[in-house]
Amino acid sequence: MKIICIGRNYVDHIRELNNAIPASPVFFLKPDSALLIRNRPFYYPSFSKEIHYEAELVLKVCKVGKSIRKQFANTYFDEIGIGLDMTARDLQDSAKQKGLPWTLAKGFDQSAPLGRFLPKEQFSDLKDIRFHLDLNGKTVQSGNSGLMIYPFEDIISYISGFMTLRTGDYIFTGTPAGVGPVKIGDRLEGFIGEEKLISCEIK
Repeated sequence: MKIICIGRNYVDHIRELNNAIPASPVFFLKPDSALLIRNRPFYYPSFSKEIHYEAELVLKVCKVGKSIRKQFANTYFDEIGIGLDMTARDLQDSAKQKGLPWTLAKGFDQSAPLGRFLPKEQFSDLKDIRFHLDLNGKTVQSGNSGLMIYPFEDIISYISGFMTLRTGDYIFTGTPAGVGPVKIGDRLEGFIGEEKLISCEIK
């Protein structure tokens, strides 16, 4: 199992971090040790002083595929959920300034809290999936799959041109604007529509 994360897939988030709009999907990997499930708490790591939340729609891959054409891409996932790409922003900013990879900032243990999934068939329009994230009961991020620069089929087709997708892989599809820091004692709750799929306490 691998965790594939798409970066810079919402224009408003790109602008809030002063990044450039990519000419093709940007993706990176998290190790399986990053996965945090069953609403377990996230423990603030000692190596960072600036951990940020990034809420994202997540696709669960349901079959093996390589060099997948866009018209068939939507058959390679069968569930959609919500996850958190927890980011050590201070480590990421330092790496970017030095032209180094983001691995330490994105791939640390428990950096991918993942909630429940919903069957793909539940969604009448994959280009109109609303989701949001609450921090201590206040909405801090709101997104819609229709606002993605690269929709699901583009993401799957592009990734599979470089690496084989396997059953059980997760694809984090990018975060909208509103990312920000967490502190010990905070609670993050993620929703697709009005259904809460993840709750994560910061300890």
